[in-house]
Amino acid sequence: MMLKIKINYIYRIALCFFAFQNLLAQESTGLKLWYNEPAEIWNEALPLGNGRLGAMVFGDPAVERLQLNEETIWAGSPNSNSHDEALPVLPKVRQLIFEGNYAEAQELATEKIMSQTNNGMPYQTFGSVYISFPGHQDYTNYYRDLDINDAIAKVHYDVNGITYTREILTAFKDQVIALKLSASQPGAITCNVFMNSPFDKTLTATEKNEVSLSGTTSTWEDQKGRVKFMGRMEAKNEGGKLAVKNGIISIENADSATLYISIATNFKNYQELTEDQEAKSKSYLNNATLKDFETIKADHTAYYKSFFDRVSLDLGITEAAKETTDERIQKFSEQYDPQLAALYFQFGRYLLISSSQPGGQPANLQGIWNDMLFPPWESKYTMNINAEMNYWPAELTNLSEMHEPFIQMAKELSITGHETAKQMYDAAGWVLHHNTDIWRITGPVDYAASGMWPTGSAWVSQDLWERYLYIGDQEYLKEIYPIIKGAATFFLDFMITDPESGYLVVTPSSSPENTHAAEDGKSTIAAGTTMDNQLVFDLFTNTIRATHILNEDKAFAEKLQNTLAKMSPMRIGKHSQLQEWMQDWDDPEDHHRHVSHLYGLFPSNQISPSKTPKLFEAAKNSLNYRGDESTGWSMGWKVNLWARLQDGNHAYKLLQDQLSLVLPDQRKGGGTYPNMLDAHQPFQIDGNFGCTAGIAEMLMQSHEGAIQLLPALPDVWSDGAITGLIARGGYEIDLSWKKNKISELKIKARYDGNCRIRSKTSLKASNGKSLKRAKGSNPNSFFYDVKVKAPIISAEANLDKVKKPRYYEYDVPVKAGETYTFYGN
Repeated sequence: MMLKIKINYIYRIALCFFAFQNLLAQESTGLKLWYNEPAEIWNEALPLGNGRLGAMVFGDPAVERLQLNEETIWAGSPNSNSHDEALPVLPKVRQLIFEGNYAEAQELATEKIMSQTNNGMPYQTFGSVYISFPGHQDYTNYYRDLDINDAIAKVHYDVNGITYTREILTAFKDQVIALKLSASQPGAITCNVFMNSPFDKTLTATEKNEVSLSGTTSTWEDQKGRVKFMGRMEAKNEGGKLAVKNGIISIENADSATLYISIATNFKNYQELTEDQEAKSKSYLNNATLKDFETIKADHTAYYKSFFDRVSLDLGITEAAKETTDERIQKFSEQYDPQLAALYFQFGRYLLISSSQPGGQPANLQGIWNDMLFPPWESKYTMNINAEMNYWPAELTNLSEMHEPFIQMAKELSITGHETAKQMYDAAGWVLHHNTDIWRITGPVDYAASGMWPTGSAWVSQDLWERYLYIGDQEYLKEIYPIIKGAATFFLDFMITDPESGYLVVTPSSSPENTHAAEDGKSTIAAGTTMDNQLVFDLFTNTIRATHILNEDKAFAEKLQNTLAKMSPMRIGKHSQLQEWMQDWDDPEDHHRHVSHLYGLFPSNQISPSKTPKLFEAAKNSLNYRGDESTGWSMGWKVNLWARLQDGNHAYKLLQDQLSLVLPDQRKGGGTYPNMLDAHQPFQIDGNFGCTAGIAEMLMQSHEGAIQLLPALPDVWSDGAITGLIARGGYEIDLSWKKNKISELKIKARYDGNCRIRSKTSLKASNGKSLKRAKGSNPNSFFYDVKVKAPIISAEANLDKVKKPRYYEYDVPVKAGETYTFYGN
């Protein structure tokens, strides 16, 4: 009997020990960015957002700073930068390009085609809320974090034996910033709270227990600032005293306190500024203050997790996870830290949920986080890569709803772009150049060297089409068809015949922002660039497919097909590279950040090892010539490109380059800031989104006729699991692997049909039965072959033969709503 008691006692002790160990493991493996010092600069502060409101949390014990944004606070007012001076000079610019007088053509385009009014408006900060805590400059045991499991930031530290805690969130459901102050002893909360803003003229007012700050956005490039904004804040205290006077909320000796902050503007849409910012800000605040912090927190977390929890990624964990996040980033290239890669992947998803919500604005160049009135590149929407990159993870990582603001922007751009196409180029359809803003400008901006690129509508249309392939909703396709048809219509009118080659070309244009070798090597303007040809190819091909699916516009589809036949194929140059231009101008020493001619490899699917092996090898050569280290977003793109090249180790090397710490005294080179935001430099959010998509592409691809599993798995991720990825056709994928081989696969089907699976590991069904080997083309209409013309190859090119990896391919008939399980052999 005593022996039995002793065994039970030991057993319970063991259970307690393992439970404790498990608790520690959960704490250490949590998806947290954490630090043992407060933020001194903006790139160390932690981002919170609910799509509309953004906050950067600094976490200083003595003076907390919350730098705030609202997504519609932009300079200027509704306007168009289209003009009528371009059309008369368009033929001359084209003639100069065809004659090889590129510098003269570019100068004329800058003078007459580029915007004659403004170059787009800047996205602007609201300002900051400061909370001062007397005597808290002498603190110990400091800790702050951002938990992306629940989208809440926390700060805690000790002063005079008392532990102080702050919890901050940007409430998705209640549309306020809420901050709770608490302490380990009653009566310990004493602080003063106030707002300020960098705008020249703002008004601070006190009304009962509320403090408000109001103003109007800036006039920029003679475009009158007319966005009116108002921020309000109110505090609720438990115990102690609360006073509001002269724009300051004072809390004295409270047990705890909650601060509520609302912001609203008069923005209704890109054409109207008719909302009542005062009434909206008051409504948000009054509704929120009826709830305590815990209620707001519960609603906020439940909403957020309904999106975030759809996908999980486990790559393992090492001792490195015990270090602060900035230390882990700094050491990532030197130590094995797979959990940091998983955290970085999920941080990108967190940022997309936090900066792009249905019914709001799309994530701009900085998402929604910006502390300046006039930020770099005005924090607009750069449409020659960056805005599209923001949404690469949306469908793939199961965040389709976050895509909706970009779709809405496309609808609006197709309206404003229609006016620009007619006025500037006498063309039907709609046009978009390399930048837009909240007012949906579509005319070319800045100088011709960067802005003379009229192909933005084609890239936007590719994004819209890709969403259809993921969700498979024909009602959605009907909704977007006029947009992609309008973009295709523009190029039917805009393209002209190149007198030397006889091909139809887009001109004037450029390979975004990169100079070519003609004349003095300082011009970008050109005709028939590879990227333009690839974009128009996708636009026409996708529009034709849409006409077949919707059973309409057969004559239009035939016209597009005939036009495609008159366009140049891709070209392979003397350095065995995929040419960036129609002419063989590429320089192997060119390490430009843009890799525009590789659009056909990613995000498009025109280049593949099985269908176009010579183009595949040439694209690899081009990427090798371009080099690895670059700006942050460029490295994010390259992660995806190397994943498509099925080189997981090289993709991982780019991830290491991207996850290199950028410190304040480092003025050049891309990487990652201490707060895990992407460093171009300066901060641009696209690199975060690009890397999240790239990690997913390393683990699953679906662009080439099948769902391909572990196509670019790096050696260091030999064991792992991911759940919730979405493949084209709407399939939901759960996948685990051991020793680089698939151990278990689950596929949930959205539609009836054929599911083709491609894997280096042989698979069997959960009932032990063997699977049917695939033959021929995939009959599933979401997985179609892209028919690309054979390339024109230089006689000097010397291409290595592509070594095609061996795969197992299976066809599995599936039913909508059913989940199918497979095991690796």
